[in-house]
This record gives sequence, structure tokens and C-alpha cells, in this order.
Amino acid sequence: MATLYLLLATLAGCAGWGQRPPLRHAPAPAPVPFALNSFELAGDTDVVGRLRYTTVQGEETLLDIARAYDLGYDEIRAANPTVDPWTPPAGQRIVLPTAHVLPQTPRQGIVINLPARRLFYYPPAEPGAPRRVITHPIGIGREGWATPLGATRVARKHPSPAWTVPASIRREHAAKGDPLPAVVPPGPNNPLGSHALRLGWSSILIHGTNKPAGIGMRVSHGCIQMYPEDIAPLFEAVPVGTPVTVVDQPYLAGVGADGLVLEAHPPLPERAPTPRQRMTLVTGALEQAITRHGLHDTVLVDLAHAGELADRATGYPLPVAAGAPATEAYLAALPPAPLLPSPYVAPVASGDWYVDLGSFKSDANARRLVAMLLHQGPPIPARREAQADRVRVLAGPFTSQAAARAAAKRIDRDLDESGRVRHLPDGHLTQASVRP
Repeated sequence: MATLYLLLATLAGCAGWGQRPPLRHAPAPAPVPFALNSFELAGDTDVVGRLRYTTVQGEETLLDIARAYDLGYDEIRAANPTVDPWTPPAGQRIVLPTAHVLPQTPRQGIVINLPARRLFYYPPAEPGAPRRVITHPIGIGREGWATPLGATRVARKHPSPAWTVPASIRREHAAKGDPLPAVVPPGPNNPLGSHALRLGWSSILIHGTNKPAGIGMRVSHGCIQMYPEDIAPLFEAVPVGTPVTVVDQPYLAGVGADGLVLEAHPPLPERAPTPRQRMTLVTGALEQAITRHGLHDTVLVDLAHAGELADRATGYPLPVAAGAPATEAYLAALPPAPLLPSPYVAPVASGDWYVDLGSFKSDANARRLVAMLLHQGPPIPARREAQADRVRVLAGPFTSQAAARAAAKRIDRDLDESGRVRHLPDGHLTQASVRP
């Protein structure tokens, strides 16, 4: 380790690197008021927000909690890797990664950091008012359809956009038994959602979605997707011509209320660094933060701990100065977040046609399937029916046999769950026997 330390100290040009000394507790950070996604910026601001925690209420899913706190799927899963996203137990403590190190780019217009699955918007400052940054989770291009890096601008704005489907995407969907028309009109089945910002790059947009469960993941054909409640205000605020910068920064360092911190995300697989390159990126990010704040010779970096955080890639900032609390102690001391309701609303449907997806010995398995159906895009209504020692899952109701058959086909295609279309007249399922 001594050889590694000397090599890294030489690369970084910093006298303040070192290994972890015996733990000593750092003073508690100053209270940070809770803010959801809009933050004031001082000239030296590196970190916005603060980590907090909440607890599972009733039968909500991790996706419900993520959306309530404007977080994406990958980041809340990385922060809570042992928690089942679909059936977390009531009362389960959930870490909310509601602190973010700002990317190292000019703070103007829209900045998108792909490994973080995050968009940062720096609106022009109002006279006499402090600058602000607004941040939201995003879905980005999956492998083979990567979102491009570089600089562009907002070229056009489209309220209620229609989607002209590229031929390559039509072929892909046809091969999966899900044919698409040449043009998808505005409405609940439109993957572009309610608003779209067309960028200067061909076929790349920042847009809403009818599949909000995918926000925070690599799900698109290169576009940047946002929750419906996030794209609408961004669309109104951003003028045509706004600069857009897309970066690949998996390792971000800064100085905030907790001192020197490192935020590490899993690198994009197609551009993943080697272990040696990764440590060079980590030490480089830390050195830049130290230089920005003039901390040379005043802060000792726990380099071994920084390497561990880069390996774990939890996706939220953690202290890396020597003597900082161990991660477990730091997380145990997080303040609670106020309880926020999720914008997600379960679908309400009518009719007497259903897709019977079978019965389960485990209520947890039935609950998981119902949750997955309810979070499809567009959502599929579903419920659980108690039956002696088993639990039946019914998707529906639907107004017609044709609608139920179409849903059964979609469920089989998307979730690999086969079901039988059934006609269940009103009154067949009593309130006492059905759990929502």
C-alpha cells in the first residue's frame, strides 16, 4: 500500500493524501433545510441537498418512494441494494440519495451527467437574486442506443408531441410482436409524454414518458426521458437556444457541509475504465476539489476509503477526509425527510373482463406481480384476491374481451407472465375478498 500511496501522491501532486488513521468522530454538519430539487448556488457550491432517510408506508414500492422524492430507479436501488424494490416491508428504512455533487462543467443551460442519470438546469440569474440549479432524474439511452456526449442546444419545443417512429425502432418492435404505427399521436400511449425539447442532434430529444418506472435507468433509444411532473415545468422554463452539455463523469468530488466528499457511480459499460484508470479519475476529481477550495496541506484524504467508495459506487456523496465517520455510522445519523406523497396514482378502471394470472402460495409474490402491473407504462389495473391459503392475481377490469386479450398479450410480452381471459360479472369479487 505504501508504494501505491507514493504513486498516487505523485500523480495527484497533493501533499495531503494518506491512508485511514484510527477513527475519530467529525463534528456534526450544520443543518441543511430540506429541498426537493431546486437549490441556491453560491460561487463555491459543489454539493447541493443532503442525504436523508424515510420509511416505507404500507405497501408502497421503492419506485413510489423514488418518484415522491424526485429520484430515479438506479440511484435509489444503489442506495438501498438489499431492499426488494417491489415489496419492501412496512417500516423499512430507506436511504434517500437527495444530495448531489455538481458536474465539473460550465454552469449554464442544461447539463446532463450520464452515469448519474441526472439533469441539472442552471436558469439565468434574476437581477439581485442568487443563482439556482434545478436537478431531476432521467432515463438515458441503453447500450446500442447510447445518448451522445458533447455540446448542443435546444432547437425546438413541442407541446403534446406526436412521435414519428424511426424505421429501425419499428423493426425492433415488430420482431417482439409489438408493431408500431408510423406515427403515434399525442396521448397516454405516446412514449414522448406530454412535452418534448428537440436538441440539435438528429433524433435526440428531452421528453416526458408514459413509462415513468423507467426513469433513472438506461431505457431509451438515445433520448433523455423525464417524469411527467418534471418535464412540464422544465419545458416552460427553457427557451429555444439554451445550451445543452452531456458529460460522462462517474466520479465527482466536492466540498460541502460534510467536508470533502466523493460521489461514485457505476461507469457506463461501453466506456468503463480499468482499475488503474478509475483510481486516476478518482484522485483527479479529489485533487480538483482540493485545488478549487485551496485545501492543499490542510486536508488529509483517506485514499483507501475513496477507493472503496469508487468500488461500491453507491451514487451519493460520502466524506473521504481522514477521520470522517465510517460509512455505516454516517448513514445511521442521517436526518429524516418529510413524508411526501408520490405523484403516481394507481389506475381506476371499470368493466367485468379480467386476465387471471393464477394463484400464489406467497402473498409477497402476488403483491410483487400486482405492483409490476400497476407500474407498467401505461399502467395495467390489477388486484389480489385472497383464497383460503393462496392469493390470486387478477389484471383488470377491462371493458371488453378484446381489451382483456390485448392486456394478456402485453403482460406475456413484457413480464413473461401468461394469463387466462375471464368474464367475471359485477359482484363476483366481494369487497371482503379483495385486497387493493
